Amino acid sequence: MRRALRPLAPRLLTALICASLAFAAGAQDSVRLPDLGSSANALISPQEAQDYGASMLRQMRALNMVVDDAMLDDYINNLGYRLVAGSDKPKDHFSFFIVKDEVINAFAAPGGYIAVNSGLIDITRNEGELAGVIAHEIGHITQNHLQRAFEASKKDAPLLALVLLGAIAAGAGAHAGDAASAIMMGGQGLLMQKQINFTRKDEVEADRTGIQTLSNAGFDPNAMAGFFERMQDTMRVGSGGDRDVPQLLQTHPVTLTRISDAKSRADALIALQKQRPSSSTLIKKQWDKSTAPIPFVKDATSLSQRDQDHGDLDTYALMRERVRVLSGDATQLTTYYASSFAAPLPEKRREFDTPANHYGYALALTRSGRGAKAMAELQPLLLTHPSNQILQLALADAKFQAGQRAQALSLYAELNVLSPRNRAIALAYAKALTDGGSKAEATQAADMLRPMLDDANEPDIYRTYALASDKAGDPVRAGEAYADASYLSGRPFDAMEQLKRLLTRPDLDYYARARIQSRISDLTPLVMELRKHKVQTEDNPDGRSQRMQNSGTSCSGRLCFSLEPGQR
Repeated sequence: MRRALRPLAPRLLTALICASLAFAAGAQDSVRLPDLGSSANALISPQEAQDYGASMLRQMRALNMVVDDAMLDDYINNLGYRLVAGSDKPKDHFSFFIVKDEVINAFAAPGGYIAVNSGLIDITRNEGELAGVIAHEIGHITQNHLQRAFEASKKDAPLLALVLLGAIAAGAGAHAGDAASAIMMGGQGLLMQKQINFTRKDEVEADRTGIQTLSNAGFDPNAMAGFFERMQDTMRVGSGGDRDVPQLLQTHPVTLTRISDAKSRADALIALQKQRPSSSTLIKKQWDKSTAPIPFVKDATSLSQRDQDHGDLDTYALMRERVRVLSGDATQLTTYYASSFAAPLPEKRREFDTPANHYGYALALTRSGRGAKAMAELQPLLLTHPSNQILQLALADAKFQAGQRAQALSLYAELNVLSPRNRAIALAYAKALTDGGSKAEATQAADMLRPMLDDANEPDIYRTYALASDKAGDPVRAGEAYADASYLSGRPFDAMEQLKRLLTRPDLDYYARARIQSRISDLTPLVMELRKHKVQTEDNPDGRSQRMQNSGTSCSGRLCFSLEPGQR
């Protein structure tokens, strides 16, 4: 848990700040960037890259650009780690998250942080297609393409330094709100074109390594080429303007030659796979290559069909609908599902009448305050799939929303016994125990979540633990957790102020005081750098005062930046 408060190295933070300034200032050419040098390794170390990726994720959370959901987080990371295990660098750090953006795109950022837009997940037809795009982004990381881009761009160092530092990645969330758009759109057209022109060879290399990764992980090696080809066909059907081109194809330009090369490589891998004696040999070779853990695979050629083979629901399809609901407007989506189920054409109704769509409809109903109707939607599915925990958890949530608290708690408890380390179940159970519960129930919730804090980086876990601890009569632990949640949500000034207030409590024991002082020490360099460079966030106590306006500080959305005298 305490690793969450690791601050950025000052040099990297300065570069990040200047990247934000350049985008916020847009066309103002007089914005000065630091001399980052000509060596990628000198610019950013592996640890600094990882720290930057974490900082980028926190700032995206501050802009409400991230789909923060424990179940989806586990799903996308499990899929990502399965692919990483089949990559060239299974020991490297990776982290996967979902961006709340309907634009069809994905991106890789320093430190192994890989983001997948909700729009991309929505348009994929199966897990293989989604895995193909993620494997491609993993290829960008394992082949050091960000570092190469910086090394080969000495003339355009400031511009491609922004690419390296992930500004273009954050720009992928331009549809996430006015703040993100205002900050990231300045000069982005030029930046995008530079990236397209500069990385065509890297795209092909990422294809090739990604296809190998797909094969090693047990997916159809053709999935990547097939998805890109389908996107290209979709583009042709449109009117042909730039607005009809999916951003995935703008940032990952596809040609017939590239698709043909990907298909040829996939066919070669499939032919080679058929010649191999058994999948156990593949797994043995994978273990020989690295001591990093990899998922056990009985049959590497059939993993993508594992849910159907076992007669169970397709987890991917359920998660796709969950992404749709959690990244959209629940009330509008209830109308979408209801009207689709009642489509006038019988073939359209039959096509839409799937367990995944019923699950999505139930989620939308629960989130829009109609838990009783959501229960009615889920119960037929559970008759067919009584042991599916995803459906059971959705039913428990619907029961709780409908006011059937005792029944919901009973179902949460059963699920928690079956999967005691499942974060989605634990969070939902803890929230239900705390909301309207007794002090003893809140204590139970806090005790259940506390072990999960050791390796958690999601604000919701800390926030839920804080609520439970406060109700359980432990305000100090609650205050520490609230501060951690603020920090992870991209609000470092709020976190600092909360920790300072905690230090004034007369009831702190030695250990609590030491913990709080350690957090303050970790946060101090970050806060000082932000103030030094006049980068104001919404939680900065100095805020958007008249003094700031008179001094030439400009604000856009949730971020502010200071203009030099020559820029005003």
